[in-house]
Amino acid sequence: MNVFTLAQNLRVALQQNDPGNALAAVHSLRPADLAETLDLLETHLAWQVLKQLPGKRRAEVFGYCATPQQLALSHHLQRTELVELVAAMSADERADLFNQMDSELRATLLPALAQAEREDLCKLAEYPEGCAGALMTSAYATLAVGLNAAQAIDSLRHAAPDAETLYQSYVVDEQRRLLGTVSLRQLILAPADTPISQLMVREVISAQVDTPQEQVAKLIERYDLLALPITNGGAQLVGIVTYDDAMDVVTAEATVDFHKGAGVSTLIGNLKDASISLLYRKRVFWLVLLVFGNLFSGAGIAAFEDVIAANIALVFFLPLLVDSGGNAGSQSATLMVRALATGEVVLRDWLGLLRRECLVALALGITMAVAVSLLGLLRGGPEIALVVASSMVVIVIVGSLIGMSLPFVLHRLGLDPATASAPLITSIADASGVLVYFAIASQVLSLN
Repeated sequence: MNVFTLAQNLRVALQQNDPGNALAAVHSLRPADLAETLDLLETHLAWQVLKQLPGKRRAEVFGYCATPQQLALSHHLQRTELVELVAAMSADERADLFNQMDSELRATLLPALAQAEREDLCKLAEYPEGCAGALMTSAYATLAVGLNAAQAIDSLRHAAPDAETLYQSYVVDEQRRLLGTVSLRQLILAPADTPISQLMVREVISAQVDTPQEQVAKLIERYDLLALPITNGGAQLVGIVTYDDAMDVVTAEATVDFHKGAGVSTLIGNLKDASISLLYRKRVFWLVLLVFGNLFSGAGIAAFEDVIAANIALVFFLPLLVDSGGNAGSQSATLMVRALATGEVVLRDWLGLLRRECLVALALGITMAVAVSLLGLLRGGPEIALVVASSMVVIVIVGSLIGMSLPFVLHRLGLDPATASAPLITSIADASGVLVYFAIASQVLSLN
């Protein structure tokens, strides 16, 4: 059963004042699936389902709900209900929700939390968005350096209810400075009296609280970590970033790049919930800017009016040629933007990549020129075929080089290479293609 059907069945059951039947319909769902279903319900109906769940499961499902639904539920609940729900959430999800709340809701929630939870929440919420501190959780397991394997396992047994993960524990000294890490597997397999100082890995891969979250995600991916420890300026352990949170960052960054690649200025959140005015604001800037950019194409055509009037067959091939340049440029730009984002290439690789791109574009242009020259023979004779074929080769090379070079230029200027979007590349390549096409046409046809 899909979520839409399930949501409708839940709505009917709740409207008939039958919460027991509604709960029976969703009791076997995983938290993420149940949250997706609740996102489709009205706020008061979603709460009727949530309040039937045990406290820990309720908080887990609530944590998977979309931010608009979380905020709507937060405003809907009584203060005691909200405090109980938020207190049961994981530390990082609680901080994320707190940062999304308005000042009135924060003032309602904060004084009602227990002191330890309040201090932890304030500490996590103070870090600016986009850095490791804003992404980390304080729910991790630590071990004192003087313990042996048996004592460490016993310590982890007591820490288990509150820890985000137990597969990796962090060895700290009295000042909470990070000394090393030890895995649960090592502790289980080691003799009971083995000191953890002999088991732990001392060269720890870590990040600081101000490390950009994209770099955190890359470290976790590169070294296949379940979690990355986060330290402050004094090398004291203050939190960890888990693998699932890092993957959320990767997804968010990919979405940002995807939107920029389509000429959308910034993220719009959930497309289904986005308003007409929001969609208009996020899309209008690039579209208006590119309208004026396309005027260069029109100016190029106007400059060669006499050539076009004398050889009307040239118009037939104009869209084909300029689109080929834009398509080739978009391909090159996509490859370069992705390579720069993943660190596969750096600025010093530009010249080498430029030479290789010339050869690739030349091969692509010749292949496409052979195909289009046949059409030129049918539509206008040998002269038109020569113009079209030679223009195709040059236009594809120019478009490819523009598409490959623009991300490097933007990166060198400190801008996001993803801004080298398909619409931008296409507009530049179109204007260049028009000039190349009619310049070649005017030379070849005037000679003949």
